[in-house]
Amino acid sequence: MMFFAARQPILHADQTLFAYELLFREGLENVFPDIDAEQATSRMVEGLQSTLDLPRLTQDKPAFINFTHDSLLNGYPMMLSQDQIVVEILETARPTRRLLDSVKELKERGYQIALDDYEHDSVWAHFFPYIDIIKVDVMVTDEDTIRQIIHDIRLFPQIKLLAEKVETHDQFQRMISLGFSYFQGYFFSRPEVMQSKRLDHSSMALTNLVVQLSKNSVAVDDVLKVFEGDANLSFKLLRYVNSPLFRRRNEIQTIRQAIVVLGEQELKRFVYLLFSASVGESKPAELSNMSLVRARFGELLMSARAMDSQAESAFLVGLLSTLDAMLNTSMEELLQSLALVDDMKNALLHGTGIMGESLQLVQALEQANWTKVMNMEQRLGLADELAKKLYLESLEWAAERQKASAAV
Repeated sequence: MMFFAARQPILHADQTLFAYELLFREGLENVFPDIDAEQATSRMVEGLQSTLDLPRLTQDKPAFINFTHDSLLNGYPMMLSQDQIVVEILETARPTRRLLDSVKELKERGYQIALDDYEHDSVWAHFFPYIDIIKVDVMVTDEDTIRQIIHDIRLFPQIKLLAEKVETHDQFQRMISLGFSYFQGYFFSRPEVMQSKRLDHSSMALTNLVVQLSKNSVAVDDVLKVFEGDANLSFKLLRYVNSPLFRRRNEIQTIRQAIVVLGEQELKRFVYLLFSASVGESKPAELSNMSLVRARFGELLMSARAMDSQAESAFLVGLLSTLDAMLNTSMEELLQSLALVDDMKNALLHGTGIMGESLQLVQALEQANWTKVMNMEQRLGLADELAKKLYLESLEWAAERQKASAAV
């Protein structure tokens, strides 16, 4: 059995990445139904240590992980490094003396500790000296309760507030004004329509290049003209082609040579990567990362389904799927200026067709919507564990590409 977790980003107020929460496909009691909860938790921790490879999954950011009451009493968090995780005390945990002793020990060993889905309840006050983060579900918690929580923790300045399920920019701004430090939810992947952004010269050149490269055949001279017409693009291409990613013995010195050496497929990937990073420059890096993961997942899924002719289009659909959030403009308006085929437009607008289904599946994986994942796997006739395997491969690929793009 493949042990699988989705990850959801947790951002700072400036929308830089703070951590990820890991969301498992099954609750602990369901992962291994034939054994007791203690053994199940033990195997979960073992899976985190081996199958998932935490540092790679979270790009060396902390991983928020839920622990049950009993798993905390049994010390299971201590099987993982205190540098890698934030221990979340599930809302179902009981604030007993034994639990308090376990939390004290974790704190003494250097673990960060969070209270999950906290609601104002004075019985948890004894835990506050050992708590670093309190998570509040802002979808179900009113502002009066939030203010009461803030009042309760006023004597514990080490405690930071984390807003969960922040789904709009208005919510995000409101939670900042109330004093929250961290934010979890998909507000960052939605457009702020009131602040739509125009493409600058380089971004317009990139957009035109993306459209050109999406055609079946591309002439080297046509691509060369675009790069030679923009010094910034030319510089970035040469930096990229000579990056450690390719381990070249001899430096590439001309634009034409770079285009030829990269080849059509790698050139397209570079342009798409640069497009994502440049257009979303003022947005959270996690948004660009999301588009790369979606792009790679679509490409891999098409190849796995023996639909290689659609792989490149699926890649581009995934890449463009966050463009509305990057430019704060509706997808309908954006697609009017991009010369995409109808199948790609329908995938982006309505989630229809084989590319739209691929996009829906990766979005369900992102959001840990396991019911939808299972239904789509069955509908698409995918082999067991294939979608999860491709998703994890896509996460790693996106991380590698972002590192390469950071150098250009």
